Amino acid sequence: MRKICIVIGSRANYSSIKSVMTAIKKHKKLKLQLVLTASSILDRYGKVSDTITNDGFSIDEYIHTIVEGETLLTMAKSTGLGLIELSSSFDRLKPDIVLTVGDRFETMATTLAAAYMNIPLAHTMGGEVSGTIDESIRHAITKFSNIHFPASKDAEDRIIKLGENKNSVFFVGCPRIDLISEIIKNTSKIDHNEIFKKGVGNEFNIEKPFLLVSQHPVTTEYGNGEIQIQTTLESINEVGLPALVLWPNADAGSSDISRGIRKWREKRSSKNMYFVKNLPINLYILLMQKTSCLVGNSSSGIREGCFIGTPTVNIGTRQNKRERGKNVIDTIYDQKEIVDAINYQIKNGKYISEKIYGSGDAGKKIADILANFKNLNTQKTINY
Repeated sequence: MRKICIVIGSRANYSSIKSVMTAIKKHKKLKLQLVLTASSILDRYGKVSDTITNDGFSIDEYIHTIVEGETLLTMAKSTGLGLIELSSSFDRLKPDIVLTVGDRFETMATTLAAAYMNIPLAHTMGGEVSGTIDESIRHAITKFSNIHFPASKDAEDRIIKLGENKNSVFFVGCPRIDLISEIIKNTSKIDHNEIFKKGVGNEFNIEKPFLLVSQHPVTTEYGNGEIQIQTTLESINEVGLPALVLWPNADAGSSDISRGIRKWREKRSSKNMYFVKNLPINLYILLMQKTSCLVGNSSSGIREGCFIGTPTVNIGTRQNKRERGKNVIDTIYDQKEIVDAINYQIKNGKYISEKIYGSGDAGKKIADILANFKNLNTQKTINY
């Protein structure tokens, strides 16, 4: 059996690869190996490791790599520590292929460890354009990868233009869409108590109009996170609808956003807001279905949002130039502009589903390709 090792470093990583994990686990020719690292095993980021084990997956190794501080310096150090620890992990597990997800700093560590150890590397969600340091990381990983699984046709074309062999590039769609499709198909209602036992603040009726807020740091705008989240929260407050506010991810600058949320919660009127550290993906998707508008800078508003039809206001540069559907309005960090965009989206209501990022069958496609891909030579050559 071919051993496929997946490294999960965050809650977003897990939702982005869960359907592939399930398909690999079921595949007769494949054996799944799981390594958890970075924020996926830390309680302050929701400890998604608990969710993974509850979903029936066995975890081979836990690796602590996060250096405290959430600064540019600690993010660089965390990447270096990840490279050291993951190299040892791969040496113990001896995978046939390492599968890495997306564009985060722990993904860079995974990539370098596999490449230096001559382990073939497969990469999902390459070829996309966005803002922040993720843009550079994503394309760097493409140049290290041996098998490519882009989520859109545009991304597939870009990977080939980067000089990758078209025979190693497979447009399969986004595995996150698989998960969304399954959740929407199999779940009809949300348990109110399941949401409001996970955070702090004032509960509200999710059957009535509400806003969903998901905002993360922009590493190339380090130091601006606190004022950015304050502008967002001021805008939410002015709109007046109840809001569910999610905590940021572990990138450099997350402490600035967290501080901004805490200051708002303690010093301003937040009677219409409920603050949550982490939500299981099934609850998050169902909330995206119900919300009047998703506000912030998460890729979920663009990727999952276009499939679900979620009205989305995308603020700032974090998702700059990422391929998007009609459901997204882009704004800068200006309170009037954000408020006007939210009110427009509330009035517009839900959008028609667009399948830019696939139709819900990426996981099985990826597992089949990993099982049968013949050319596992790790030597890279630019194709002109």
